[in-house]
Amino acid sequence: MVLDDLAREVFQHVVSQNALGTGCETDIQGLYAIGNLEKTDCAAAFYEPIMCLVLQGAKEAYARGRVIRYGAGDTLIVSHAVPVDAAVIQASPHAPYTALALRLDLDLLRSMSAEFQGLEEAGSGNMHSLNAAASDTALIDAVGRLFRLSLDPVETEALAPLVLKEIHFRLLRASHGTMLRQLLKQDSPASRISKTITTLRNNYKSNILVADLAAASGMSLSAFHEHFKSVTSTTPLQYQKDLRLLEARQLLISGTKSVAATAYHVGYESPTQFSREYSRKFGMSPSSQKSETLSLSK
Repeated sequence: MVLDDLAREVFQHVVSQNALGTGCETDIQGLYAIGNLEKTDCAAAFYEPIMCLVLQGAKEAYARGRVIRYGAGDTLIVSHAVPVDAAVIQASPHAPYTALALRLDLDLLRSMSAEFQGLEEAGSGNMHSLNAAASDTALIDAVGRLFRLSLDPVETEALAPLVLKEIHFRLLRASHGTMLRQLLKQDSPASRISKTITTLRNNYKSNILVADLAAASGMSLSAFHEHFKSVTSTTPLQYQKDLRLLEARQLLISGTKSVAATAYHVGYESPTQFSREYSRKFGMSPSSQKSETLSLSK
């Protein structure tokens, strides 16, 4: 009943913000309300470190052979920024997909290491960057309180920092918070791969040698490959390629550049190779993407 009441409140907020299908950020930075009346096609996306509490309906994320399904009452935890394919798989006008998503504060998580001894060792679980499991009552209650605080500016200012800290604490203690707990350790593979991801995101247009990434992380080449794939479900070069292609899609949708200019802008030296890889990832050529965007804008 608690979940149903919260789902109705969140969905009504999404409707009031004219944000059906896209979602909207609340007055608490990093907290998003999401609502969909229908299922969606599987689409490529880029997930930042985030948690998503599903209140109604269900969604699936696909990460290089892994399928992560999360429905009403489940929480998805994303510890590292990763490319995925995702789709809403359960939604209807009578029971819309409804969720609350919160961007994770990694600095806040790490600050808890000294304050709460033993968090690094709490629980167990797999070492992937995306994991979903049933939420406990305390976590659902905390996320619900944060959403309701967002509707009152005075309460937001006074109480939101406390509730945000509580949510991060409960995620760290969750059965599927293993990777978050690993991030508390500065020299853990999870932390080192997190720094590598930052490097790749900041330099995705450049040609980067994997051996240099491994050296910067303090790992052997073989160990680096193993840990990177364990965390992200992909390789460093494929990760960089996904970054380039997702950025290219945004440029083509915005209509600001030609196909060739887009290819060069995101780091490709060959527009032909760009078109081939874009078509493979998105199921349409970049020229078709651009034409479709122009058609919709008329």
